[in-house]
Amino acid sequence: MILKGQIVDIPNRRIFKGEVHITNGIISSIKEKDHHINHYILPGFVDAHIHIESSMLVPSEFARLAVCHGTVATVSDPHEIANVLGVKGVEFMIENGKKVPFKFNFGAPSCVPATAFESAGAVIDSDAIKSLMANSDIKYLAEMMNYPGVLFDDTEVMKKIAWAKQYNKPIDGHAPGLRGDDVTKYIDAGISTDHECFTYDEALEKLQKGMKVIIREGSAAKNFESLIDLLPDHFENMMFCSDDKHPDDLIIDNINKLCARAVAKNIDVFKVLQAACINPVKHYNLDVGLLQVGDAADCIVVEDLKEFKTLQTYIDGELVYDKGESKIEPVSFPVLNNFKTLKKTVEDFRFESNSEQIRVIEALEGQLVTNELIEDALIVDNNLVSNTVADILKMTVVNRYHPDSYRDQKPAIAFIKNFGLKEGAIASSVGHDSHNIIAVGVSDEAICKAVNLLIEAKGGICAVSNSEEKVVPLPVAGIMSDKDGYTIGKQYAELDALAKQLGSNLHAPYMTLSFMALLVIPSLKLSDKGLFNGTDFKFTSLEINN
Repeated sequence: MILKGQIVDIPNRRIFKGEVHITNGIISSIKEKDHHINHYILPGFVDAHIHIESSMLVPSEFARLAVCHGTVATVSDPHEIANVLGVKGVEFMIENGKKVPFKFNFGAPSCVPATAFESAGAVIDSDAIKSLMANSDIKYLAEMMNYPGVLFDDTEVMKKIAWAKQYNKPIDGHAPGLRGDDVTKYIDAGISTDHECFTYDEALEKLQKGMKVIIREGSAAKNFESLIDLLPDHFENMMFCSDDKHPDDLIIDNINKLCARAVAKNIDVFKVLQAACINPVKHYNLDVGLLQVGDAADCIVVEDLKEFKTLQTYIDGELVYDKGESKIEPVSFPVLNNFKTLKKTVEDFRFESNSEQIRVIEALEGQLVTNELIEDALIVDNNLVSNTVADILKMTVVNRYHPDSYRDQKPAIAFIKNFGLKEGAIASSVGHDSHNIIAVGVSDEAICKAVNLLIEAKGGICAVSNSEEKVVPLPVAGIMSDKDGYTIGKQYAELDALAKQLGSNLHAPYMTLSFMALLVIPSLKLSDKGLFNGTDFKFTSLEINN
């Protein structure tokens, strides 16, 4: 097979007319040859850090959409399903991914559960990490979110890091806002990347200290604008990632869009493509071709080097996307889950109080970090309730792993600002990282109704209004669909629109909601065990006692 076009040679920083000859999936030769074909041939894009589960799709379905945007490979942390199903969940992701022509590169989840302050469905200890590291399908130790464990030399944390080093596999980081001597120690432990930087200065310090910085632009967390100006001087040590991308967004674009935005800022196209195509392959030692003779033919044909509209995608020389049509066929797979909780009553969501003030989580658009606010309480019949006028809404996290007999742990309650709902409630069993049920609403009745819809479905996302109930079931581990990407993308978009009709003005209300239980990101979050201060790494009280 021969591909003709303008060949983009990233390492040598040149573009020339030529032909790429492919034999048995390998690039056998690249020849300069004059012709009148103006489209461009370049290596495929690599998403350098993503949780496939956040697309609400199993890997095989994710691949069918990703190739439409020129993505040929991902560096994927399966810790979402691992928190639900443990090593069995990781094995499911690997095996499902192998059924399609796409280059998934899974890591061993380092923090399952993410913290000791929440209930998860499984545990992956250092012995399990040892076994995973010995598996050739595991490419790296996934994001070490427990940075306090690194800083304080926690025995289990250090054992996990040691196993990754023994098998000579990279160690991913996760240390939002970590600076100074603390980040130096974190890096010195062997942790080589961070995708959590949210300020220019933080990312610059980490780059200067030898860490690779991954620019994240997902459905909720958006750090591109804050960090992209670092790329011209640090392109050899930066990459692009989605981290978490919902299905409706994945239908539209992926890493190609970040390349277009970077080039629009007049950043050298070779530097942009170095970050998008080359650096992830080099850093993680991926079996992904880089458009060189002898490489696997993992390459794409794009219309131009401004918008990067993908015309064709090839993986191992196989045409997997061609002018609007994904060539990857659907595959069958088992549906695994872990969902054991009983339906709730409205009384379960009461929070009796006479406190005049409460701590409130402030959700921030485009960020996973939150602020802690002190606000006036609204109490009706001795019950703390939502204040829609002040946009201070009741939120809950409901444990979904305990058997029916477990009744002594009531739903955890907190209050949150900036969701904007004026009616009803929204809920999700996608609740990073333990994936308990998380909901926010204008009344206890609406919250209870939304939570019970998800318990009935054994996982999903939903919205309830005064007159309507809408559920998107996620039967695979309670976090992924068993449907195709376009179907789930359409259903999710409809649900997102309903949440906005209820009053939310967040860009991605469900994605934002899913991170409000992520304790490892400061400041204030909610687990199924209570309100948590992620800065001090300890529980705190909802009520302010004067």
